[in-house]
Amino acid sequence: MCRRRRGGYLESAATRAHPPVSKRLSRPSPATARRPPVLSARETAALVLSRVESERAFANVLLHHQLTETHLPPVDAGLATELVYGTLRHQARVDWTIAGALRYALDELPPRIRAILRTAVYQLLFLERIPARAIVHEAVHLARRHGHAGTAALVNAVLRRLADQGERPLPAENDPVTRIAVEHSHPGWLVDRWVQRSGIEDTIALCRANNTPPPIYARVNRLRASPDAVIADLAASGVTARPTPLAEGLRLQGPFEARHRLVESGALTVQDLGAMVVAHLLDPQPGETIIDACAAPGGKTTHIAERMADQGRVIACDIHPGKAQAMHRRLTHLGLQSVEVVVQDARKLGETLPQVADRVLVDAPCTGLGVLRRRPEIKWRVYAEHLHGMADLQRAILAGAAGAVRAGGMLLYSVCTTEPEESGMVVDQFLEHHRDYELDPTLRLPEGLPVLPADRPGMVTLLPHRHGTDGFFIVRMRRRN
Repeated sequence: MCRRRRGGYLESAATRAHPPVSKRLSRPSPATARRPPVLSARETAALVLSRVESERAFANVLLHHQLTETHLPPVDAGLATELVYGTLRHQARVDWTIAGALRYALDELPPRIRAILRTAVYQLLFLERIPARAIVHEAVHLARRHGHAGTAALVNAVLRRLADQGERPLPAENDPVTRIAVEHSHPGWLVDRWVQRSGIEDTIALCRANNTPPPIYARVNRLRASPDAVIADLAASGVTARPTPLAEGLRLQGPFEARHRLVESGALTVQDLGAMVVAHLLDPQPGETIIDACAAPGGKTTHIAERMADQGRVIACDIHPGKAQAMHRRLTHLGLQSVEVVVQDARKLGETLPQVADRVLVDAPCTGLGVLRRRPEIKWRVYAEHLHGMADLQRAILAGAAGAVRAGGMLLYSVCTTEPEESGMVVDQFLEHHRDYELDPTLRLPEGLPVLPADRPGMVTLLPHRHGTDGFFIVRMRRRN
């Protein structure tokens, strides 16, 4: 008999019969503190994952910091990256398999031992090129280094059992939600919602897309270079750049160093195609006044300024002074003169800047459930109850920003989520209380991006398995004269 745990895996009743062991298993051996911090790829990954879970940090930020500190060779850095993102993407399936071989509940183990065990099982299940004996040997070594002889023995026993017996059988197909949640590693509450809205096949397709590393898109700054010149420059450095439905957008494949050089020069900005579509649908024109109400980290702000040929006025707002300073540095680097950075609470934007803008973009804070390909840890820290609290904030921001739009102007709302509480329901409630706004039925996705049947006039949805982009909801409204 099994039950679902909040961490996304299932544990048997037998695992709950034993007392907590975290205190007993968390005491490092005396030699641990004396060892120099020379880290391998697997240890780097385990340390990042333990902090992602215990400190609720973002994996991309921690991994970048850790790789910068350790100076791992490129091959080892690649393995560490694969282990971090692969383990997070497939965490429910990994945990399900561990639970079948572990006497204790997995969440009773110390965070570092849990991360070491997860990365090792991920390798056993998904990285067939790595010999099982090598996986087990280093995991046991790390368990001893970050624990003691007891934790090393536990890790050794679990991994040897799994290496011999293989993956635990998946849940039965007659319970499709549980089966999909485990096999494709998504939280059961979210799978259940998607199945009810879109059916089993579409849900599986979305889960598979979320577990696939995202393509690398970049935006050409046409104030500094033409797309053709950038494509030629990249090709000379071994990077393939393919056009996208947006003239300034490219899909890249090839060495990091070449594209990083162009990013540093200001000719290229790495940005998902879906995020580029937001500025495209805002359609800013040279000479206009544009407000980006929730601007940090500034990717959409700089795109707006570039599309306006840096002519006009772009007011980039953020409530956090530190983020505003970082945006200012980014704008200085790109040489954009039309952008003003303002520390501003978007909920009070209409009071501070009443009816000054031709167009206002509200790229609102959200759960991020549309960007699971890039931030898979979000799957394991967002729950259904978070949706309503986030929607309250989104409605407040949208209402505050609406007052900054001039009569006849445009208000564009976007969120990188899949859930209706943060998207259509927010807009419907906004329109109920703001009769001076109406949906813009002329809104159209760029040619080459399919329109989904569920989209209403004035609203568009982007999904990873349908468009190859991050998940976005975008709506465009006009303020009546």
